[in-house]
Amino acid sequence: MNRLAGQSSVYLLQHAHNPVDWFPWGPEAFEKARRENKPLLISIGYSTCHWCHVMERECFENPGIAAVMNENLVSVKVDREERPDVDRLYMTAVQAITGQGGWPLNVFVTPEGKPIIGGTYFPPEPRQGRRAWPDVVAAIGASWRDPEARARMVAQGDGLTQAVREFLTPPPILAEQKGSSPRACLQALDSVFDEGHGGFSSAPKFPMPTNLYFLARFGYFHRETPDGLRAENMVVTTLRNMARGGIFDSVGGGFHRYSTDERWFLPHFEKMLYDNAQLAVAFTEAYQRTGDPVFAGVAQKTLDYLLRDMAHPDGGFYSAEDADSLPALDSPEKAEGAFYIWTMGEIRSILGDDAELFALRYGVRGVGNVEADPFGEFSGKNVLFESVPIEEAARQCGLGADECAKRLEQCLIKLQVARGRRTRPIRDDKILTSWNGLALSAFALGARVFSQPRYLEAAQKTASFVKDNLWDGSTLWRRWRLGQKDVSAMADDHSFLAQGLVDLYEADYSTQWLVWAEKLVDLALQRFQNVQTGALYSAPADHDPLLLLRAQEEGDNVEPSAASVLAGTLIRLSRLLGRDDFQSAADRMIQAHSAVGNDRSFPVLQSARLLAESPARVLVIVGPMDDPRTNQLISVARRAFYPDLSIIVVDGDRSFWSQRQPLLAQKGLVEGNPTAYLCHDFTCQNPATGPKALARQLGI
Repeated sequence: MNRLAGQSSVYLLQHAHNPVDWFPWGPEAFEKARRENKPLLISIGYSTCHWCHVMERECFENPGIAAVMNENLVSVKVDREERPDVDRLYMTAVQAITGQGGWPLNVFVTPEGKPIIGGTYFPPEPRQGRRAWPDVVAAIGASWRDPEARARMVAQGDGLTQAVREFLTPPPILAEQKGSSPRACLQALDSVFDEGHGGFSSAPKFPMPTNLYFLARFGYFHRETPDGLRAENMVVTTLRNMARGGIFDSVGGGFHRYSTDERWFLPHFEKMLYDNAQLAVAFTEAYQRTGDPVFAGVAQKTLDYLLRDMAHPDGGFYSAEDADSLPALDSPEKAEGAFYIWTMGEIRSILGDDAELFALRYGVRGVGNVEADPFGEFSGKNVLFESVPIEEAARQCGLGADECAKRLEQCLIKLQVARGRRTRPIRDDKILTSWNGLALSAFALGARVFSQPRYLEAAQKTASFVKDNLWDGSTLWRRWRLGQKDVSAMADDHSFLAQGLVDLYEADYSTQWLVWAEKLVDLALQRFQNVQTGALYSAPADHDPLLLLRAQEEGDNVEPSAASVLAGTLIRLSRLLGRDDFQSAADRMIQAHSAVGNDRSFPVLQSARLLAESPARVLVIVGPMDDPRTNQLISVARRAFYPDLSIIVVDGDRSFWSQRQPLLAQKGLVEGNPTAYLCHDFTCQNPATGPKALARQLGI
């Protein structure tokens, strides 16, 4: 066992038995490199990364290749999910060198940490235009031992470091630089939209919930306009096609990482908490806007998957499930998607008389349904997807639509039971604060929209778990595993958690969550905001002396930027708590970041801009929470999609709200009845004492 055996990261522990003399990220590795005058290898990945597993199996477990590495390098393993700051620094360098990135990420750096050269996956021998890993390592080592070649490498490292610095720490934005806008973002997304299948690329195709989040809000704020209708159409088209595709696990719920093709059919089978949390929000909000039960069903199956397979018993959610698993107990090697795919023989054995109906609906074929399979991984196997509409399946099988739906649902239950007897993929059981903030938002929204007590309980347990295990009243931590917290929290941990707490407040109206969210936001501004520009850094100034620079937050990608989420949360808290300074901080943050990148870089930030530019709408409901009439008023406010509406429920003690919103001190029951006050820019309409009156005011 090597030095990684003492680490808590699941990814690092996967490499603890390698013959490579791995170091974890830390001063010991850099000191050894300086002492022995060797370059370092910074090798970055994560526990559910398919090609990380492949390279480990082919190279890092090979004693001969490990010997070459140990002779020429000081090798460092990094979990990119625990240390996104390290990953972003060296990913930016590799993208500058090669024009592309990905994981595993392998970067050769000087003993000072300056990147020289790097890439992603390397095979053990030359293959498909890729150099053999041992040859690359030997060449790097030989060059470093040659004084002239080493001088060139050091100079290259200096130049690349400067280029990375300029990219990750952009200059202050001038006042006249307005940058992107919501409409420019819409047009940029529209220009790459796939009209046939939805989504914003060809193959491979990622869900990109950050784009959907923005488009839903643009559609709302510009409803009844051609641009607003176009935005909504892009969301609905994408979600409908995703729900039908193999990227959605129709048996167990939840979404796989991405689709390898353009039609959402053949996924890369890993499942990530951050994807599923954000997509649960996207489908729930789509249900609010359309009333389509398909969207509600997908959202609830996704939330239920997280509760069933990804929840810690005490609260909080694990990070990910692997794409690879053993096809059978006696299989010598794991295979991609083995847990999720089926043969026609298995379908017939499990479903009996309903097998043909199921095969018609979900595209199952005797020869398998994966046609583009260059490596033969899925020969004779089937990825389940909605091949024909349920009405067509019913017609072809001579059934009524309702009867057909019931039989298919029973088929899915039988397959889930059968799949439960298979070897599950490995689960990364670390709990990350940032991703749990996203999950908190998803379950809080699910509790509001679907009136499901289990979702509210999950949200409350998650918040309590993070508070008990990753927060000490003044300091937040990033990662918890097996009873131990570690890694100082980053900007995304503060931002995503604060957003989740505001969402939880709007699910149970307990002001304790607002108090904590306010503390987190104040702390985030103090530790991460650039005082001069208003922009947000990813890490605090005192985070890690080994890092070459302190990077500014990047754009919205598969996860939103911490800056985008924090800007939106600042605006919401400003309106809820009367904090004008939060609105000012949000305005500066939006201005600073929206001028960086291209028009598609910050869709969630543009969502915050849309909110900032809309009049403040606050709904105050006064009445006991245990009074059914109060809950009728709350239910009306939850019925539709209102991203610009802040809801305050005053139940009993008014001291909290009187201190923060003096306007509320004048609001009370009308003739003893629970009462709603809808206020626009703090000018309130006539009180509404019944759900019909409130619905009229809200325009329902």
